Amino acid sequence: MSTYPNITIIASLIADPSRAIFLEALLDGRALPAGELAYIAKITPQTASNHLSKLVEGGLLVVEKQGRHRYYRLANQEIAFLIESMANIAPPVQVRSLKQSDQLRHLSFARTCYGHLAGKLGISLCEALLREEYLIEPEDEENKDYTITAKGYDWLASFGIELQVKPGSRRALARKCLDWSERRHHLSGLLGEQLNRRLSQLDWTRQITGSRSVELTEKGKTGLYEALNISL
Repeated sequence: MSTYPNITIIASLIADPSRAIFLEALLDGRALPAGELAYIAKITPQTASNHLSKLVEGGLLVVEKQGRHRYYRLANQEIAFLIESMANIAPPVQVRSLKQSDQLRHLSFARTCYGHLAGKLGISLCEALLREEYLIEPEDEENKDYTITAKGYDWLASFGIELQVKPGSRRALARKCLDWSERRHHLSGLLGEQLNRRLSQLDWTRQITGSRSVELTEKGKTGLYEALNISL
């Protein structure tokens, strides 16, 4: 008997195309009803219900009941990282329609990933923070966490972000996250989430309804250029 965790259980749950679509659709951290997930996966509600039950039983999703409706979301951030990591080694998407091409373009430009920004926008933010020396690359290649400098904390405060970490918390503060669409790193962790939230508050970014894609507003283009010399 193997002493290693049985990863085949998780692998078999993700391997089904419909269940994989559910997990990818929930990567932005939202909770979605079964009917909407069935529509996204183009399967019947009954089939979707069966798949969702298996994902809940397997610990990949959690379900919340509100009246007669059930809303599903990823069980935790580790699941999001797992799906994103798999996307990094998956074969490139074969575009077969104009609609699919547009969707991929929007996702590649900017999207949410469990609370933080990914795509070209997320990468540009991360690289700008490094360029301005608000963040420092880890010295050890095995280390996935950036260091926030004193200069960085000052800038974040001026930008309206106060990072407060609970004592004893093991949560990542500023973590490197390899972007599946651009093959470069964007910023996750608490700082990544706070930046995403702050840009939305400033109306520099807007979530596109019914999608993980994010729109950069004209106000946001001006603001990012003035704040971090980012041109998009």
